[in-house]
Amino acid sequence: MEQENYMRRALTLAREAGDAGEVPVGCVIVRDGKVVGEGRNRREELTSAASHAEMEAIAAANERLGSWRLEGCALYVTLEPCPMCAGAILNARVSKVFYGARDPAFGACGGVTNLFMEDFPNRPALVGGVLAEECREVLRAFFQKLRNDGGTGESPEPKI
Repeated sequence: MEQENYMRRALTLAREAGDAGEVPVGCVIVRDGKVVGEGRNRREELTSAASHAEMEAIAAANERLGSWRLEGCALYVTLEPCPMCAGAILNARVSKVFYGARDPAFGACGGVTNLFMEDFPNRPALVGGVLAEECREVLRAFFQKLRNDGGTGESPEPKI
């Protein structure tokens, strides 16, 4: 299934983030069957609260396509977008959003609220639960390792 292939690439990026000490979230943006943007969490590395996987992928897609508009693009992310990222998705005019694990702590696509159900123009189609168990497991393993290593981490563990 095409959705799962793109989510597997996002999972690879999530694992890279985890290996770098970041909360393991990865994101891929696709247009016409081609990856046009990728990102992974880099908040610790860049000391920037805005360096979420989705924000990184959107910036890469904007640069590659030469436009801030991402109409006709599909975004695949391993964890349900937060309000900041959902806002960027809305503003970028992304057409479809696929996410893996739900985030009942910060999720803005149904976990806490659903910004995509509000009366914004250009709302994307939304599909949750793509490879959800695998996406949850990457997060669980990361936070379990933090606990085992005695670290608490800067980010609270999503209640997945």
